[in-house]
Amino acid sequence: MSLPSPTASPAAPPLRLSVVICCYTADRIEQVRAAIDSTVPQLNDIDELIVVVDHNDDLHAALHSSVVGARIVRSTEDRGLSGARNTGVATATGDVVVFLDDDATLDDDALRSVRSRFADPQIVGIGGAVTPAWQGGRSPDWFPSEFGWVVGCDYRGLPDDGAEIRNPIGAAMAVRREALDTIGGFSPHLGRRGTFPAGCEETLMGIALRQSFPDTSIVRDTSFRVSHHVSDERTSVRYYLHRCFQEGRSKAMLAALTSTGSALSSEKSYAAKILTSGVWRHRRAPARALALIFGFVFTTAGFVTGTVTNRLAAHREDRPQ
Repeated sequence: MSLPSPTASPAAPPLRLSVVICCYTADRIEQVRAAIDSTVPQLNDIDELIVVVDHNDDLHAALHSSVVGARIVRSTEDRGLSGARNTGVATATGDVVVFLDDDATLDDDALRSVRSRFADPQIVGIGGAVTPAWQGGRSPDWFPSEFGWVVGCDYRGLPDDGAEIRNPIGAAMAVRREALDTIGGFSPHLGRRGTFPAGCEETLMGIALRQSFPDTSIVRDTSFRVSHHVSDERTSVRYYLHRCFQEGRSKAMLAALTSTGSALSSEKSYAAKILTSGVWRHRRAPARALALIFGFVFTTAGFVTGTVTNRLAAHREDRPQ
């Protein structure tokens, strides 16, 4: 009598993606539609696309009446990108939540790369590659590549594909939904509100994921690539310096919200290695070298201002009434 054939172990169920696009202004409605159009063809039958409208009833109505293939929801939290993203996470039912900016479009097969990367159970999050799509066709001559983060895009000094990173760039990131639920999502104390150029909510998320899931990794995946629209208004020197200053203030808030030494670890390495070498690299382009130096100065000034403000606020709270 022959022995029965061994039973094959059951295959892992297919990964379900929930793509979340957060938007807040009708000025970008065509870009939101482009983001949706780049996503829908890449969705499998079990995936879902959620568009979160941040406290704009007119935009919600316009998208609800014209968009096919996406669920249009209103943000149920406080105004701002962090609240909108948390609404998206609360609405999502997938295994992995993919976040896409409202002015970014997925490259072909980008979501296939997400599925492939998350087949590894040790991966808790990934950050994609973010290529700038300059409205004017090219970056300003004075703009240093080391400061691509000012416009929400890749910058010189980012790790290679597959390397572990502290946190992703918000325009293209993906995180396991259960992990986001565990850490409470994104902090309402950080993140952009309308046109106010704050940030660092992704950094705090990355730190929280590392603390809660020390045996997992967040990695960079350059095949998960998006094209990020950069409007002309974000190419002025005024915007550049304002964004640097507010990033510094956000870093001060980040440092106040976490006690871990990793809060500013990447920034210290970036300043010591990338910015110093950047000055030499741009030595034959004085405008770029000056922009790099002033960008660092304004970011530092924002950090100092934010640190002092936070300490004064803490002192007022501790003072007996």
